[in-house]
Amino acid sequence: MVALPINDIDTDQIIPAQYLKVTDKSGLGAALFSNWRYNPDGSPKADFVLNQPQAQGAQILLAGDNFGCGSSREHAPWALTGYGFRAVISTSFADIFRNNALKNGLLPVMVDAATHADLLDLAAEAPQAALAIDLASQTLALPDGRVVHFPIDGFSKSCLLKGVDELGYLLSFEKQIADYETTH
Repeated sequence: MVALPINDIDTDQIIPAQYLKVTDKSGLGAALFSNWRYNPDGSPKADFVLNQPQAQGAQILLAGDNFGCGSSREHAPWALTGYGFRAVISTSFADIFRNNALKNGLLPVMVDAATHADLLDLAAEAPQAALAIDLASQTLALPDGRVVHFPIDGFSKSCLLKGVDELGYLLSFEKQIADYETTH
């Protein structure tokens, strides 16, 4: 887990506009938070959390409140997953971002304010602490043994567990569709 405890991070900050020209997801991970991660000459800013050694390999981003607000950029979850994140934890997500994340294999985990504060404390005290997210049971396990439940709609949960998007879900009924088409 890596913490970026800033409230109201919008999609312009997650992936700046100059990277929106692409329709291919590859390479967007390097552009994640680029205005915060890099100096104008392209060199990394040493004090930005994703440029620090403990962030390498992190699969969970602990964000501030109202994560993903702003415009509806599908590129935002593409950049987050391209970097290697599989989940983002926050107290709230912008609806469009949440939907785009779920459709693109990124799990938005919403927790209450007290749990969020505990996670921020944990990240500050033990930056290498590991969390376990179990989508099937919709739980987040903390290192102290506490288990917190999080909400997710059944359809999105099913798609994420099966590793398919909406089209993949429809295609899973290909035989039934073909049978129907044959009889009608």
